[in-house]
Amino acid sequence: MKFNIIILALAVLAFACKPMIDVPAPSAGTANFTTYVSLGNSLTSGYADGDLFRSGQLNSYPSMLATQFNFVGRAGDFKQPLMVDETGFGNRVKFTGMVAGVPTIVPYGAANPANFASIASAGPYYNMGVPGAKSYHLPAVGYGNPANGAGNYNPYFARFAVNPATSSILSDALALHPTFYSLWIGNNDVLLYAIDGGNGGADAITSLATFTASVTATVTALKAAGAKGVMANIPDISSLPFFNTVPYNPLYITDATQLAQLNAAYGNGALGISFTSGYNRLVIADPLAPMGMRQIKSTELVLLSLPTDSLKLKGWGTIKPVPAKYILDESELASIRTATTNFNASLATIATANNVPMIDMNAKLIQMKAGMVISGMKFNTSFISGGLFSLDGIHLTPRGYAIVANYFIDGINSFYNSTVPRVEISGFPGIVFP
Repeated sequence: MKFNIIILALAVLAFACKPMIDVPAPSAGTANFTTYVSLGNSLTSGYADGDLFRSGQLNSYPSMLATQFNFVGRAGDFKQPLMVDETGFGNRVKFTGMVAGVPTIVPYGAANPANFASIASAGPYYNMGVPGAKSYHLPAVGYGNPANGAGNYNPYFARFAVNPATSSILSDALALHPTFYSLWIGNNDVLLYAIDGGNGGADAITSLATFTASVTATVTALKAAGAKGVMANIPDISSLPFFNTVPYNPLYITDATQLAQLNAAYGNGALGISFTSGYNRLVIADPLAPMGMRQIKSTELVLLSLPTDSLKLKGWGTIKPVPAKYILDESELASIRTATTNFNASLATIATANNVPMIDMNAKLIQMKAGMVISGMKFNTSFISGGLFSLDGIHLTPRGYAIVANYFIDGINSFYNSTVPRVEISGFPGIVFP
């Protein structure tokens, strides 16, 4: 009997010493999540690995937010304009392994024509993320109409626009009578210029006036419709693996004969180009340099789109200059960074004026470059190994989108005094390894 009493006393003591975690009950606070609509571009759609495909959409951050909003009053299905399969428009890629330290990325599969067909009749759809959309495309009427021609028409939006000739992304979103929205737009207003190596043309950086007017029109229209929301700003491109994976000096040369031949070809330094034993800077095209070429500076960026086989097989970077479309020079980078700074300042002003919280994704990704431990897992912005970015080096993995969803949730809870439960990041996959 005495023995039993001792055991009981120890059990009570152990229970009393166990830490108690106070988890607040889910609450909407001052927000209304009944009808949630997301607006944005490819990052909002669930785009990954170079394309939009079904499982990527199912793992989009708006889908995750909608699931968490179910705990605080969201009603109905969160329909997304899902692709019919995993190949999307045929641009998806997959990782098959490492060869001599270089990742091998190959096409995933051919496009399925069914993915291009309109699915508007099966709507309405609450994820209004459209790959390729810029700020001024959100209110653009006919953005899903092929008759408007390239640049004014988007095949991703054409799939689910209520009326391709008269719909805009914004008008279709407003037709859903949202009570809450998320808006992450503006990346493409500068990103497409950067991806294109600063060549401009159709992908020129959007003017600040156009950007500000377009985002203002979108946010004020949503506010006038009675919706509250959350916004996010634009990350600096240097946070993306697409721009920081290939080094400026990847040419490892130690053969004395080869070095002598290369240096002789460039006048033994007379053209400002020289090679030494070890790692060497790429020779790049530059119309302002002698003979239209020079060596890249350490402050300039090489794009992930550079076909690295061409360095060995075609002599790019040594006997031939790397084409400008694979390089961002100092002038182009200055334009990109100025635009990003100005766009983010504009977004902050618009958010404040309309009483909407702003998630600083730019700062979040800068922090991530140094590495972070989240839910016991290590993340950084390194290509493939970092766990955050997908195989295109620009868009996120499902696990990366889960981290973004939690950034949104934290900002929402802080601003609206809500207690939306956070996403369990470990429940979503990273890059699929062979």
